[in-house]
Amino acid sequence: MPETIAPAVPPTPPVPLQALLAREDLALRQIAGPADPGIVIHWAHTSEMADPYPYLLGGELLLTAGVHVPEAAGSDGGAPGRMGPGLEEYFDGYVSRIVAAGGAALGFGLAPVHDTVPRALVAACQRHGLPLLEVPPQTTFSGVARAVWQLMAQARLAELRRVTEAQQSLAAAAARPDPVPSVLRQLAQRLGGRAVLYGPDGTQVAHAGRETPQGVRTALAELAAVVRPATGAAPAPDPGRPHPTSATDTHGSTHLAVYALGAGAGFVLGVAASRRDPGDHTIASVAAVLLSLLTGEHQSGAGAARSSALVRLLLGAPPEQVAPLLGTGQWLVVHARPEAQTPDAVAASALGAALGSPLVDLAGDVVRVLVPADREPEPQPGWTLGVSAAAGPPEWPAADTQAARALARARATRTPLVRHAARPALEDLVPRADADTHARTLLAPLAGQAALADTLRTWLSLHGSWDRTAVALDVHRNTVRQRIARCAALLAADLDDPDVRMELWFALRRT
Repeated sequence: MPETIAPAVPPTPPVPLQALLAREDLALRQIAGPADPGIVIHWAHTSEMADPYPYLLGGELLLTAGVHVPEAAGSDGGAPGRMGPGLEEYFDGYVSRIVAAGGAALGFGLAPVHDTVPRALVAACQRHGLPLLEVPPQTTFSGVARAVWQLMAQARLAELRRVTEAQQSLAAAAARPDPVPSVLRQLAQRLGGRAVLYGPDGTQVAHAGRETPQGVRTALAELAAVVRPATGAAPAPDPGRPHPTSATDTHGSTHLAVYALGAGAGFVLGVAASRRDPGDHTIASVAAVLLSLLTGEHQSGAGAARSSALVRLLLGAPPEQVAPLLGTGQWLVVHARPEAQTPDAVAASALGAALGSPLVDLAGDVVRVLVPADREPEPQPGWTLGVSAAAGPPEWPAADTQAARALARARATRTPLVRHAARPALEDLVPRADADTHARTLLAPLAGQAALADTLRTWLSLHGSWDRTAVALDVHRNTVRQRIARCAALLAADLDDPDVRMELWFALRRT
């Protein structure tokens, strides 16, 4: 007989067997096996195979009507519920195979094949410790399966609500004057255990929550060494594999988990709890992200520098005097929009981290990031990006405009990332003052009508494409046609003439 396997359970919350038994509409009754409230099921499966082992994944409530039961294997004349030695042997093998496959429980349906549950089956389930449920005639197997999925959906909703509330409380804790201890306290409370922050040298920097035995503390510290970039007590990882960023283990009945913080900083978050519920990993991961930001700022002093820069700007210092606090050299402005939904603060921060900069601004449906010019932005999954040319602090407003236009072009052409073309152009040959004066004069009829000027600029940049301009501006294509017609009338210009288009394009680039 094969050894019992661990269920390959799905990423959905399990359903307590007791919750299924409590459903009055199903009228299920447990007649054998342990009545342990900790028994859970992950799905329901119907099978009439005499050997279900090859078809089970583990964690199932297996439903059968007993069609597979051999009628002549030791029957004692067909008396209801009475089975001979042949069926005792058959059911013993049948139940042992279900247990070996990791099955969680067995449901036996009454009628039309059997009027009662065979006593040999009851005895086998009792002997092998498999919960046996009697399914009454009025309850269909599909109804049982539907109830399982309904209970799973309810559990999933409760899990999402729990994770959302934990995320909000952790974020609030990170904004307190003592953010690191506050995040650890909130995490320990949410997981019902102990949370520990280890420094790069492996010592405890801070901790919160329930006290644990010395053995648990030692095991957690040793597990933390596994994910610490600079190897400590743990053996070096396989050179052919990336260094792990998280790990789990158990010490007796205590569940342990560790998470490396930041990119090589050496800080590690450790969690020890008496149980591991669905959503715990997500909650701990959120805490790890927040602690990565907090410990990163603590190590580099960048947080204090950014605060100082903000204060100086608010007090009237020009950008070129503040910029050295943020770093040296030139900068890129990146405008980004997600492809599917409106960005939130978490998504904006994650994008900034991916681009290598904490200087992030969430403005409506666009995220703006100020990135050092030596960190060349790359396309990011799920985002559309527009990148400016490298610019010093005095040119940041112009770079912001460049990034906005690059983003509009990227969205219109469905390109993940578009960079502003910074090569010398024909307009550079014209003195700036003369070019600005000419642009103001030429575009005077559009003064005060920003929507018309923006539409004309985008339309010209996209070679007169109505559809792509509509996509870039988030308006209907007929609106684009009406605005371009209005521009042609106000400017008294033939917009089909390439010379006119070229002159207008140069002028619009000066505004």
